[in-house]
Amino acid sequence: MAGGRERGARLQRPWSVYRANTFELSNEMIGLALAGNSQDPDEPVLEFSVACTELVTPALDRKPNSFVAASCTTPPQAFWTKHAQTEVIEGTSNPIFLSSIAFFQESNINQQTQVKLAVYDVKDRSQGTMYMLGSALFPVKELLQDKNHRLHLVLRSAENERVGNINVVAWQMEEKRDQRTPVARLPDTINGRTVLPVDESLTESMGVRTKYASLCKDTLLRSVFGGTMSRMYRFPTTDGNHLRVLEQMAESVLSLNIPRQYVKLLLEEDAARVCELEELGELSPCWENLRRQIVSQYQTIILTYQETLSDLNDYRGPSFKASNLKAERRLEFMPTNLHVQRMRVQDELGFDHTYDVITIGAPAAHCQGFKNNGLRKLIQKFEEAKKHSALSSSQSIVYIPQDIVRAKEIIAHINTLKTQVSYYAERLSRAAKERSANGLERTLAILADKTRQLVTVCDCKLLASAIQALNAARPEYIASKASPSADSEQVVLRNDQDTLLAKWSGRNSRSSLHADWHEEEWEKVWLNVDKSLECIIQRVDKLLQKERRPSDSSQDSTQTDQQGSASKKGSGKTRAFWINPGSILQEPSSPSSSSPSSSPSSSLPALCSACPPGPDQEPYGSPSTEEAYPGEWSEALYPLLTTLTECVAMMSDKAKKSMVFLLMQDGAPTIAMDLTLQYRRDVVFCQTLTALICGFIIKLRNCLRDDGFLRQLYTIGLLAQFESLLSTYGEELGMLEDMSVGIMDLRNVTFKVTQATGSSAPDMLPVITGNRDGFNVRIPLPGTMFDALPREIQNGMLLRVQPVLFNVGINEQQTLAEKFGDTSLQEIINLESLARLNSYYEQFKEVLPEDCLPRSRSQTCLPELLRFLGQNVHARKNKNVDILWQAAEICRRLNGVRFTSCKSAKDRTAMSVTLEQCLILQHEHGMAPQVFTQALDCMRSEGCRRENTMKNIGSRKYAFNSLQLKAFPKHYRPPDGTFGKVET
Repeated sequence: MAGGRERGARLQRPWSVYRANTFELSNEMIGLALAGNSQDPDEPVLEFSVACTELVTPALDRKPNSFVAASCTTPPQAFWTKHAQTEVIEGTSNPIFLSSIAFFQESNINQQTQVKLAVYDVKDRSQGTMYMLGSALFPVKELLQDKNHRLHLVLRSAENERVGNINVVAWQMEEKRDQRTPVARLPDTINGRTVLPVDESLTESMGVRTKYASLCKDTLLRSVFGGTMSRMYRFPTTDGNHLRVLEQMAESVLSLNIPRQYVKLLLEEDAARVCELEELGELSPCWENLRRQIVSQYQTIILTYQETLSDLNDYRGPSFKASNLKAERRLEFMPTNLHVQRMRVQDELGFDHTYDVITIGAPAAHCQGFKNNGLRKLIQKFEEAKKHSALSSSQSIVYIPQDIVRAKEIIAHINTLKTQVSYYAERLSRAAKERSANGLERTLAILADKTRQLVTVCDCKLLASAIQALNAARPEYIASKASPSADSEQVVLRNDQDTLLAKWSGRNSRSSLHADWHEEEWEKVWLNVDKSLECIIQRVDKLLQKERRPSDSSQDSTQTDQQGSASKKGSGKTRAFWINPGSILQEPSSPSSSSPSSSPSSSLPALCSACPPGPDQEPYGSPSTEEAYPGEWSEALYPLLTTLTECVAMMSDKAKKSMVFLLMQDGAPTIAMDLTLQYRRDVVFCQTLTALICGFIIKLRNCLRDDGFLRQLYTIGLLAQFESLLSTYGEELGMLEDMSVGIMDLRNVTFKVTQATGSSAPDMLPVITGNRDGFNVRIPLPGTMFDALPREIQNGMLLRVQPVLFNVGINEQQTLAEKFGDTSLQEIINLESLARLNSYYEQFKEVLPEDCLPRSRSQTCLPELLRFLGQNVHARKNKNVDILWQAAEICRRLNGVRFTSCKSAKDRTAMSVTLEQCLILQHEHGMAPQVFTQALDCMRSEGCRRENTMKNIGSRKYAFNSLQLKAFPKHYRPPDGTFGKVET
C-alpha cells in the first residue's frame, strides 16, 4: 500500500531530480507545494535550532567534533526516517549549530510525530569515521505546547549513560512574528522589503516593495523552475539579533526547452539558405559545380541538426544535464548542470532580501574536444584561411567583411519590407472597399514609408554590382570588359564550359564592381516601384479630394504635387520606365537594353517607356471621376496596387538573388571550415542563451515592482555578468575560448515581454524567433504581472543585454599556467569586460538617476568600486579573486544578473556561490564576523550545493583532493570530509 502511494506521488511529480535518497532528505522533492495548500511552500511548517552542552567523549582528553542528525516517525509509521543534519563543529563540548532543522510542507508531520536527535562525534572528517555519542527523543506536540517553545533534553548513549544535553528552540511561524511585530510599526527607512504572502506579492505596503517571488508557488517561476531544494540557517548579527536565511537551488525546464527551439530555428535557417541557392536559377558549369558543393555541405550539417533535434525531442531524463554527460553528443546543445541558486534573507524586522545566481557548467563544445583550441583561436584561423583563399583562388571574387555584413542586412531588410509592403497594400485595398477616408490616408502613409524604405535599401552600388556579377554567371553571358582608365580597377569575366575567371587588378581588391556597364537596367527596376507608389498617392489624393469637395473634384491640389515630388529620385526624372508584367514585348524601347551585358531577357519583364501620369489622367483604365458609385475607390486602386506589388516582388526577388550569389561567392572557398566552425559556435551559444533566459526571467520577476530597474532595463538594457573559474591551461583554456565567444554573441539577443495567452505552465514558457544574425526571446507574463510593467515595455520595446565576463583561474592547473604557461587570454577577457562595464555605467550616469539603483550598506561608492576593479585587472596578480568579488558586487549594485561557472558548475562553483552568500550576509546584513568561517563551512557541508554533487555524480563529495586544495585560495577550500576522489 505504501509502495502504491509512493508510485502515485511520483506520477504526479513533473521533476526528476535524484538518483538516490540522500542522508538529509526524507522526500525526494523538497519545496514543492501540496495540492490545495495556500501556505507559502518556502515557509517550513516547523523549524528549530539545536545546541549541545557538556558533551562527554570516552577519551576525556579530547573534545568532540560533533553534529546532530534528526530523524522522525509519524504513527502509524513504525520506522525512523532520516530527515536532516547540522554542520560539524570541531573541538568543543558546547556547540551551537547554525543550520536549523526545517520541516517543509511535504514532510507530512503532525503533532504526534516523534523526532529523534542523534549527536555524532566525528573522529576523522577526511575518512568519515564517526560514532554516535547519544540521542534524545521528543514529540512535536511537546515542543509546540511549551510556553517558550524550548526543550532541554538529556542525551543518553546506547548504554543509557548521560553524555550531555541538547537544547531545542523552535522558531515562531511568520504569521505569529507578523502579529508580534506589526507592519505598521516597521520603520520605512530600512533598506529592504517587507515580507508578504507570495500570492499577494504584487501588492505594496508602506511604499516598500517586495522583491520576493517563490520558486515553488509563483505562477511564472514555477513554470520555468522546479525540483527546488531548500536549507534553513540562523546566523547571529553584530547587534545581537539573528538572520533567518533560506538557501534554495532549483533546475529549469528551459535546459531542454530552449535547445529544442533553438535547433529548430537553425534547421529552418539553413534549409532556407539551401532554397535560396537553388532558386538562383541556371548558372554556368563552373558556378553550378560550386553551388552543388555548397548545397552538399549544407545538407550534411542539416542532417546533423535533424538528428540532434530528434534526440532532444526523444529525451525523457531529468530537466538538467548532469556534469558527467557534458560530452554526450546527443545532448551537446543542453547547458551543463544549469541551476538557479537563491538566498533569501530575513532579519528580525521581517524585511526580505533575495539574491539569485545562475550556475552553469562552462558553455563549451565538450563533445568536439579542445585539441585544436576553442572558438577564439578557431575563428582567427578561419579568418586567416579566408584571406589566403581570397588571394590564391581564381574561383571567387574578394569581398571585404563590410560587404558581407551589408549583404546579410540587405537580405533581412528585403524579406521584412517586402512582407510589410504586401500587407499594407492589402490593407489599403480593404480601406478602399470600405470607402474609409481616414483608413485610406493612414494606411497609405505607412505603405509609402515602407515602400520608400525598400527602394532606399535596393538603391546601392553593392546591389547593382552583385546583379551584374550574377548576370555574368549565367550560361549565355560571355563578356570581356576593361576600364579605359589605367588607374581604376579592371575586371575580366569570361564564361565557358570549363572555367570561370574573375580576376581583379587595380588599387583595391573588393566587391564593388566599377566596370563600365549600364546601371540603368537596375535603376529602372527600383524606379518603377517608386513611380508606381507615386501614382497610387496621386490617385488616392484625387479620390479623397472628390469625396471632400465633389464640385471641384477635377482640380489638382498642391498636396498631390508635394507627395509626388517627395518620392525618391522621382522628381528629377523626365521619363519613367513602367513595368507591365502581363505584356511581353520582344523589343524593349530603352536603347540601353540592347547591350548583351545588361539585358538578360530571361530575368527581366519587358520594359516600356512612359511619362508619369498627370493628376487628370486615368491610367490603367480606372473609371471616370465624374461618376460616384460604391466600388469606385476599389476599382480605381486595384490595378495600381497590383502593379506596385508586382514591381516590388520583382525588385525584391532580383535584389535578394544577387545578394545570395554574393554570399555564395564569398563563402565558397572555405564553406566546409565555415560550417564546422558555425556548428561549434551554435552549440556554445545555445548553452549560454539558455542560462541568460533563466537569469532574465528570474530578475524580471523579482523586480516587477521596481520602477528604477524597469526604467534601466528599457533604457540601457540588462547587465549580465558572468564569473568564470576556469584555468588557462590544457582543455580548460579551450573551454574559456568557447565561453568568451558564446557570451559576447549574447549581444545579438533581444527580449520582448508579452502578455501570456493562458494560465497554464506551457503558456509561460519563452519563445525564440530570429536567426544567427539576431535572436529575439519573447517572455510571456500573466496578466496581473504584465499590467505592472511600464508602457514602454508593454508596447513591445526590445530589451537589450550587455554581457561581461571576468575569469580568474583558482586551481592547480592555473598554478601551472602562471609558472609555465600563458595567462594572456584571461587578461584580455578581463580587460575587455572592464571596458564594457565602465561603458555601461557611463551610459547609466548619462540617462538615469542614481535612485534607480538598489541601496547598499557598503561605504564604497560605485565609481570607487570600478576604480578598484580596474586596478586589480591591470595588476596581473596571480589568482586575484578580488576581481571576482568586486565584479559581482558591481553587478548587484547595477541591477545586473549574476552567472557563475567552472568546468561543470559543481565543485569550484559551489565554493564561489557559498562564499558570495557569506560575503553578502556579512557586508549587507551585519552577520557577525566571528561566525563567517563557520557559516561558510556550514553552507558547504550541509547546503544545497552538496546536494548538487549528488544530483550530478551520485556522491555527496566535491571532486577535490588535498593536493589540489593546497593550490586554491584560502576562501575556496571546502571543509574536511566534504571532498574526495570521485568520477566527474
